[in-house]
Amino acid sequence: QVQLVESGGGSVHTGGSLRLSCESSPRIPFSVAWFRQAPGKEREGVAALYTGSGSTSYADSVKGRFTISHDSAKNMVYLQMDNLRPEDTAMYYCAAAWSNFNSTPSLLPIFYNYWGQGTQVTVSS
Repeated sequence: QVQLVESGGGSVHTGGSLRLSCESSPRIPFSVAWFRQAPGKEREGVAALYTGSGSTSYADSVKGRFTISHDSAKNMVYLQMDNLRPEDTAMYYCAAAWSNFNSTPSLLPIFYNYWGQGTQVTVSS
């Protein structure tokens, strides 16, 4: 069983930055990802990472602005978010799975079976 706890959300203005953190216990699985869900919208994959190979995937909407990373020694996964926009406003969730199903990490929620409780990100113009 894996437990995931997110932190680092908050409120910023357009163009600002935030770094989300996800603590994984007892350790980080092979596949980790960040998803987000805005009110009335479906959960959307934002960024994903294979912790072994370092392979990453990003949604087109965040490429060049968001960076996913991890620190295995600290059992932490991060999402650095720069140049934030109002449309980035959502609840952000950390997700993980022990399996690597594809050549690149997936942004589909069906591949992940461990989820955190979420941290709110609000970007105002």
